Amino acid sequence: MELTFADARPGWWIRGPHLQTLWARLARSRRLVTFTREVLATPDGDELVLDHADADPGAPRVLILHGTEGSAYSLHTQGLALLVARAGWNVTALNFRSCARDPANLRVRLRNKRPRLYHAGDTDDLDLVVRTLAAREPRVPFAAIGFSMGGNVLLKWLGDHASDRDSALSAAVALSVPYELGAAADFLDRPSGRFYIWNFMRRVRPKVLDVMERFPEETRHLDRERIRRAFGIREFDDRATAPLHGFAGADDYYARASALPFLARVRVPTLCFAAEDDPFIPAASVVRARAVASPAVTFAVTPWGGHTGFVSGPWPWRPVYWAEEMTIAWLANRLESAT
Repeated sequence: MELTFADARPGWWIRGPHLQTLWARLARSRRLVTFTREVLATPDGDELVLDHADADPGAPRVLILHGTEGSAYSLHTQGLALLVARAGWNVTALNFRSCARDPANLRVRLRNKRPRLYHAGDTDDLDLVVRTLAAREPRVPFAAIGFSMGGNVLLKWLGDHASDRDSALSAAVALSVPYELGAAADFLDRPSGRFYIWNFMRRVRPKVLDVMERFPEETRHLDRERIRRAFGIREFDDRATAPLHGFAGADDYYARASALPFLARVRVPTLCFAAEDDPFIPAASVVRARAVASPAVTFAVTPWGGHTGFVSGPWPWRPVYWAEEMTIAWLANRLESAT
């Protein structure tokens, strides 16, 4: 199914995919929403950190899943959480393992208790959170939004649980999803992606090395020096992400964790935003995703927007985050009908 918005235009002052991608770092705040924190125990003895901002006990709830190395205090998470709150809905942000920040000092990320981090194909934690929240509010309409890697996790979970008789979710939205992780890794490993790779590595490499130091027996199959020397995304995933989480290598991880094979089974009404100029994701992956997705999945594909950008508006001091605004408008129709 295809969805087009004829009035979608980038701001005249923010042309090009890289500026669209990086704009949030220049103009958005990490403290737009005040959260109440909850720590949820996992079956394997670890913890998941949930951040809630509740408006009305009977209002719909929206679960937000951040992207790679993000958190509840990520710029896009905060921006969308603010829009959800303004709509009068309750919001919960799931911090993937090792990603939660200390609210008193956002530079500090909290450690987890198990010798692992998170990855793009791990739907078990999301399943635990969805079922926990749905059980608490069984009559409340419930939706989920995922950015980038969080969108991949969300779509894979939707396909994984398509056979459930009654889905806990009434609707879902995914923005800038790397539907084929291998293709996205190779696309980002080009020279034009070096800044993004450097930014990713400076955050995630120390976390992997910290896990190895704290859990030497469980991580003895990892090679510290090879991880230190890894630069490209595929190289890092082959040396760290895959073996840390039980995959045979990067190819095995990409094949089993990518959302693309699960799109045909999605039954929950789902909206997917994508930009043809996304510097993280090849446009061909979006074409293939549209070709295989079930009728429940609607695509909004624009020629502009960068990665999770979609910045419009008349002036730099009055930006409009087009995809996020449209997300709220689209969800409003679905959540109202689910009430």
